[in-house]
Amino acid sequence: FLGTSCWVSLAGLLAVLLLVVLLSKRFVRPISESYEKQRRFITDAGHEIKTPITIIDADAQLLEMEIGDNEWLRDIQTQSRRLADLTSDLIYLARIEELQDQLPMIEFPFSDLVSELAQSFQALASAQGKSLSIDVEPMLTLRGDEKSLRQLVSILLDNALKYSDAGSDISVSLHQQERHLCLKVCNATHSIDPRDLEHIFDRFYRADPSRNSQSGGYGIGLSIASAVVSAHKGKISASAPDENTLHITVLLPVG
Repeated sequence: FLGTSCWVSLAGLLAVLLLVVLLSKRFVRPISESYEKQRRFITDAGHEIKTPITIIDADAQLLEMEIGDNEWLRDIQTQSRRLADLTSDLIYLARIEELQDQLPMIEFPFSDLVSELAQSFQALASAQGKSLSIDVEPMLTLRGDEKSLRQLVSILLDNALKYSDAGSDISVSLHQQERHLCLKVCNATHSIDPRDLEHIFDRFYRADPSRNSQSGGYGIGLSIASAVVSAHKGKISASAPDENTLHITVLLPVG
């Protein structure tokens, strides 16, 4: 009786498992297809939108040559550039997500890349009355897509500069932790709600819409950073040791 009960229970579990597998594929397929269509739509629409944006900007420049400097033309050019940048970011994000396992991976000196980009941001930080400290462990190499990782570091540094007040301190560090490279960017900021940290990498999420609109942010930069890290099988997280400090930490596997 005990043996029969065990065999019947095992057969029941296997039947339930098979049913779950079959049904889960059936339920997940429409969601996956919907997500793929959405991503394809963003890419296709983005390319279509870039053409009229370019034409608008070119027409505005021609008008400026004919009628001279004009505040309305300046506003048109500014907004068209903003829209062009947003479109490019959306296309780039869709491309990174689509090519998760197809990015060209090469071994390159990641320490040099981080140091170079951080130093290029020091002049901008100084112009804004901020200090940028750099602590990069030398001779660290990483296998990855250099172009997208360069984008990652630039986004994190740009984000730290945009959302910190004049006179504040910003720091960027890179060290090896066992089998990972740890990239950390820290900056002082306004009061942070812990609930914001859960959504900081979501598309178009803005913890403080008024400040983001003033700084020119779209709420998509950190989404791109998260997609780049994911494409490299790494992890990205945000933490706030206190309510006025933001830490963005990236762990990228080596080897």
